[in-house]
Amino acid sequence: MRKLKIIEHISLDGVIQHSADDGDFPYSDWTAPYRTPAGRDAVMAAHGERFDLLLGRRTYDIWSGFWPKAPSSPLADRLNAATKYVATHRPESLEWGPFEGVGPDIVEGVRRIKSQDGPGLVLSGSSTLTSTLLEHGLADEAVLIVSPVLLGTGKRFFAEGTPAHAFELVSTTATPSGVILSTYKVAGPLKTG
Repeated sequence: MRKLKIIEHISLDGVIQHSADDGDFPYSDWTAPYRTPAGRDAVMAAHGERFDLLLGRRTYDIWSGFWPKAPSSPLADRLNAATKYVATHRPESLEWGPFEGVGPDIVEGVRRIKSQDGPGLVLSGSSTLTSTLLEHGLADEAVLIVSPVLLGTGKRFFAEGTPAHAFELVSTTATPSGVILSTYKVAGPLKTG
């Protein structure tokens, strides 16, 4: 069974939105001042050598406007080569491939994809999918790439009403710019005192 890893760039207050392409957002590309070669290498390691992508349609559309035209680099080459499994009602309009529609039932579609042979799955962006994946026990890990900023507005990592969960810390790496990458294993329902 394939593992599904959520990888998100996130602010201290839980914002994952990066551009105005996704609504009225005043802080486009807020991660740029914190990018370093060490951070790039840590993000690459978090993705792995080979992976496929699970994307919501909005993230797919934003990324398909950038990555196919990006200069060749280890990350660009891996993203472009990955199969993109896209949650969409319009799979016939997908162009950045290789790709496959998840199907009309997101939960069953992700279960089907996870049960197939292949590399691990990475979900980035696609905030709408994150809560659904956790609610149905489909996410295995979360890698949070935390930048030392407070944004105050924007799409959050988890939607309001996401069921409570516990996570177990697997590893943490700090970069010279203050970005902290923390990998968490999904540990199940939240237990309280």
